[in-house]
Amino acid sequence: MLRLRFTQHALRFNFPARTSRGALAEHVAWYLHLHDPAYPAVVGIGEAAPLAGLSLDYTPAFPDAIARLCERFNAGAFATFPVADAPAFVGLGYPSLVFALETALLDLARGGHRQLYPNAFSRGAEALPINGLVWMGDAPFMREQIQQKLAAGYSCLKLKIGSLDFATELALLAEIRTVAGPEQLILRVDANGAFAPAEAPAKLEQLAAFHVHSIEQPIAAGQRPALAALCRSSPIPIALDEELIGVTDPAEQAALLDEVRPAYIVLKPTLLGGHAATRHWIALAEARKIGWWITSALESNIGLNAVAQLTGEYDVQGFAQGLGTGQLYHNNIAAPLSIERGALRFDPDGPWESPT
Repeated sequence: MLRLRFTQHALRFNFPARTSRGALAEHVAWYLHLHDPAYPAVVGIGEAAPLAGLSLDYTPAFPDAIARLCERFNAGAFATFPVADAPAFVGLGYPSLVFALETALLDLARGGHRQLYPNAFSRGAEALPINGLVWMGDAPFMREQIQQKLAAGYSCLKLKIGSLDFATELALLAEIRTVAGPEQLILRVDANGAFAPAEAPAKLEQLAAFHVHSIEQPIAAGQRPALAALCRSSPIPIALDEELIGVTDPAEQAALLDEVRPAYIVLKPTLLGGHAATRHWIALAEARKIGWWITSALESNIGLNAVAQLTGEYDVQGFAQGLGTGQLYHNNIAAPLSIERGALRFDPDGPWESPT
C-alpha cells in the first residue's frame, strides 16, 4: 500500500526579496514523500510552498492540514491513486497541497527520477526560454541586477515595480532602453497591484514610452470592472496574475476572462491548484485567444522542476516563461537545473538532493 509522509525546509533568501506587499527573508517549503513499501528506493516527491500574503493556504493551520492529509491518505490503504483524484482528495482550499500531491504521484509513476512528463524538456533535449527577473530594491540594487541579466544574455527582462518612486522606476527603464532597444530585448513589468485605479491610466501611458511588452496586475485584485476598463484602454497589454487566485469554479473562471478580456494570464501552479488546474486555465485562455505563460512562485528546485516540466508539455519556444533557477536561496535543494543564455535546461542524468 502507498505511504505518504511530509518534511519541511526553511529556504533562506540571499537578499530580502521585495514586492509591493513587503519583503521576504525566509520561505518554508513542505515536501510530500510518496512510496510503496515494496519498493522503498522509489520515492515520488512533491512540494507545497504557500506564499505569505498571497496563497490561499498560507495560514497557521497549514502544518496541521498537511499532517491530516498524510493521515487520511495512509488510512485509505491505497494500492494505487489516480493523479486526477488529487484535487478532490485534498480540497480546493489547499492549492499548494494539490500541486504537491499531484507532483508526488506523477514522480512515483515514472520511477522517482523527478521526470514527471515524457517531453523534450524532461529528456534534456530542449531548453525553456525564460525571463530574467529583476527584484524590487533601491536603484543601485536594481541597476546591478539589470546589468547582470543583460550580460547573461537574456532576451526578456521582467521588472517588479511599485515600491520605488515611480520616476526612479521610469529612469531605470530608460537606462535599459539606452542599452537594448525593443528589437533586442523584451521588457515586462509586474506591479503586483501597486497602482490605484485612478492613477493607473496615466502610469500606463508613461510606461508605454519604453515599449513594454506587458504589465502584470497593474491594480489590486478584486476590482473587476476597473480592471476590465483598463484592459480596454491600456496602451500596454495587461496580464492577470493575482486576479486568478482563488477562482476555482470553472464557470466563474470563464466569466472572469470573458468580462475582463486580458491580453495574457500568468499561471502559477502552486497558487492555482496544481497541474490539472493550470491546464484548465490554459484551455480557457486559448479558446478565447488570450495569451499565457507559466511562472514559478518562489518554490525550491523541487517545485520549480515540476512547474518547468509541466511547461514543457506545451510549445513555448520563442516566448519567455517565468521560471527561475532558485538562485534566490543559499540553501536550495540541489538539482540538475541550469540557465544557458536565458533558457532553463534540465539534465535527466544529473544528481538530485533529496529533501529530508
